Amino acid sequence: MELCVALDLPSKKENLELAKLLKSEDVWLKVGLRSFIRDGKPLLEEIKAINPNFKIFLDLKIYDIPNTMADAAESMVSLGVDMFNVHASSGKEAMSLVMQRLSSVQNPPLVLAVTALTSFDENSFFAIYNEKIAKKAAQFAKDAYASGLNGVVCSVYESLLIKQETTSNFLTLTPGIRPNQEAQGDQKRVADVKMAREQKSDFIVVGRPIYQSGDPLGVTQKILEQI
Repeated sequence: MELCVALDLPSKKENLELAKLLKSEDVWLKVGLRSFIRDGKPLLEEIKAINPNFKIFLDLKIYDIPNTMADAAESMVSLGVDMFNVHASSGKEAMSLVMQRLSSVQNPPLVLAVTALTSFDENSFFAIYNEKIAKKAAQFAKDAYASGLNGVVCSVYESLLIKQETTSNFLTLTPGIRPNQEAQGDQKRVADVKMAREQKSDFIVVGRPIYQSGDPLGVTQKILEQI
């Protein structure tokens, strides 16, 4: 299991200060929608300048018509990121075309499909998808697996089920990790590191419990010890 630290701070300066604190740690760094829209490619370049061994997960959750998604995937390769994600609900045609476009790329980034956002509870998810989270997330995961993706983004609660429905090598990245029972915030389906390990998560994403603490480096190191 690997740790992915979310760079979701209000400014590029703050994100880079956090990256500098963690420059000697074996972690992934997640750059999300707000940070990338605000700071773009220069942020990615400055992260790599701090430590060329940092692996970057570009968390933009691409969702569009198939050709546009495939074009975007090619553009993300040019950014030099190590992992990005798309929405599984974009469908098998779109996901397959993304992977087809990347088939000629040497050392392509990992591509994950978002199943059910961890901000959903059962009622809010059912209102949109007319299905229970676990059942629909498993179906989305099977679609992503059939389309050739490397894995999915899901909550800890669906991780083991998804591996059972696909294969143990199909990656699961699980946001909403609260290492020490911190406040849920806007996340509904949260879990701790122990549960993530038991449910065979390959990547855990931790943001606020690290950067809102008084000791981001210390908290990160404690999480790595738990892993």
